[in-house]
This record gives sequence, structure tokens and C-alpha cells, in this order.
Amino acid sequence: MQYLVPRSGEENAAQKKGIIMQKILVVDDSELNRELLRELLEDEYETEMAEDGEQALQKLQECGPKIHAILLDLIMPKLDGLSVLARVRENEQTKDIPVLIISSEYGVEIENRCFELGISDFIHRPFERSIVKNRVKNAVELFVCRNQLEQKIKEQEATLNRQYQIIQEQAEKLREAKPFNALMTEYRSAIMEVETRLNVLNAEFSQEYNRNPFESIKSRLKSPESISEKLERKGYPFTVESIREHLTDVAGIRVICSFPDDIYRLARLFSQQGDIHLVREKDYIKNPKPNGYRSLHLILSVPIFLSREVKYMNVEVQFRTIAMDFWASLEHKLKYKKDVDDAGEIVQQLKFCADSIEQLDYQMQEIRNKIDRSRG
Repeated sequence: MQYLVPRSGEENAAQKKGIIMQKILVVDDSELNRELLRELLEDEYETEMAEDGEQALQKLQECGPKIHAILLDLIMPKLDGLSVLARVRENEQTKDIPVLIISSEYGVEIENRCFELGISDFIHRPFERSIVKNRVKNAVELFVCRNQLEQKIKEQEATLNRQYQIIQEQAEKLREAKPFNALMTEYRSAIMEVETRLNVLNAEFSQEYNRNPFESIKSRLKSPESISEKLERKGYPFTVESIREHLTDVAGIRVICSFPDDIYRLARLFSQQGDIHLVREKDYIKNPKPNGYRSLHLILSVPIFLSREVKYMNVEVQFRTIAMDFWASLEHKLKYKKDVDDAGEIVQQLKFCADSIEQLDYQMQEIRNKIDRSRG
């Protein structure tokens, strides 16, 4: 055990070299303890001293943002350490500063109270050089890393806000641009074309097989903000021509079917129509995503008949079952909602549900087939 004796008349080596040192506030009504801690820490830190709680709060008011750690005695006149600690945690400028309690031995109740108030550690008397220095060093380094991380987060948020503002400005320009509005009209026409053809197939199935191949159709047109964000993210120029050439999901349709075999039958019949071209297919039913998502995605080039010409427009058509559509809406909420408790556990539960839905879909399909066979 090393006992420290105060030294006097020595200049700090770091101060001689002009190094800016991190500042520590030592709060103790014992002058001997204050000087022992100053001598111990002076090679690495600049120390501020306070002989009671009121003086400590005054020092924090004067130079709070510059303090990297507080070494705090609990038993002091005027204002005890617990009261100081509570005031430190209530103050927005000082609430995150690490506090190490200077102590002999305290009961479990006192120590628990200290930890409830967010202390970082204890420094026990008599002081042992290496333990004191390491505990202070760990607390300060953690505090500095936390501040750096918070600063990076603020910078990232500022960058995202600037990007969002740019996207909003671009979206507003799009809304006002006549060529863009003309393009959106063409995409709306493509959606209506697909919906009409799907409804024709639905009516035919209803007449011939006495049932419908799908339950409902949902359509959407990407917003100018969403279009701007995607062009920005993919590094494409911000032009109407770029939207037409590089984005395949501006117009989207979701077809909700009762059974998996209806999905494949309907997708095949639709994509095989003579004037419709299949651009791309992604089968997430046979090859589910890691999170359990199952759906059949088709990018189709669909003709629209304008007054002076026929144009082909890309439309993304998604086919999924009723149960998987319900699952996808819940998963979407998790993806875009921040600060969800137990998010990892929820992801696992969703994956389990997705696998269960697949089994249920095929079981229900088999039951339907048995009913159909018995009718025949």
C-alpha cells in the first residue's frame, strides 16, 4: 500500500510543455485528502479544489463544461455529498459528468443510493496510487468517448437534416415541374391499366371456377420526396429522364391472394398477356428474405394508350397472401419505429410467425383443394 505525502514547489510536467489537460474537481472537507489527490493526479489532470458542497456547486457553475470528473466526499459541512450529487444530476450541464465517491466504508444502503444517483465508482481511503489513477482514468475515458459519440450523432443528425431539406426542396421543384407531373400521370395510367386487367381476370375466374383468385388490390404512387431520396441514395441525376430510366417502383400495386397457388397462377396469366413484358421477377415465396418475408415481386412493362402514342411504363406488382400481408404491415412498423423495446426479440418472433404463416397458408390451400375435389 502506498501512502501519499503532498509535494510542494513542483511544477507539473505537462503544464511545462503547454499541454491542455483535462480538469478534475476534488471535493473534500479534508485539506490533507485534497492535497493527496492533487499530488496523485497532477501529472495527468488539472485539479480544481472545493472544501465543501456549496463551493463545489459554485465551481461547477463556473467551469462545469470543462470538468471531466468529480471526486466527491459524502460527509461534509454545509451541504453533504449526496445533496451535491443530486444537484449535479439535476443540472443539464453537469448531469453526465462522472462522479467518483471518496469514502472509507459505507453501508449497503448508502452505496446503493450513490449508484441510484449514477456514480461511476468509489475511491476508498487510504488511497492506493494505482487504483485511484486507474479508476479516474477509466471514468474520464468513458466520459470522453461518450461525448465524442454524442457529438458524432449530432453531426450525423445535422447532415441528415440538411439532406432532408435538400430532398424537400427537390421534391417541391418536382411538384412544380410540368414534365414531372406529366410523367406521374403516365404512371397513374399504368396503375389503372394493371388494375383493369386484374379485375377482368378476377371476373373470369369468378364465372368459371366460382371463386376469386385474389381478395383485394392496393395501389400507390411514390411521393416526390421518396423519388428524390431514392435518386440521391443511388447517385442518379435528378431528372425526369432519370426517374423513367432508373426507378422501376414508382408505380406499385399489391395483390392480396387467399392461397399461394393463386399467386403463381395469377402472376403467370397476367405476365403472359401479349403486350405485357416481364422485366424482372423476385420470388421471395420460394426464397424468403432472412427476416421471413414472403412475396412474389414482378416488374412489368405495361402499355398505356395516350391520345397521340402508346407508351410502356414500368409497374411493380407484388403478390402475397392475406396472412403474409398482415405480417408485412407489422414488420414495416418495426422497421420504421425508433426506440422499440426488445427489438431483437420481436424480430425473432416475427421470423417464427412468418414460418408459421407459410405452413398455415399451404395447409389451408390443401383443405381448399379437398373441398374442390369433393364437389367434383
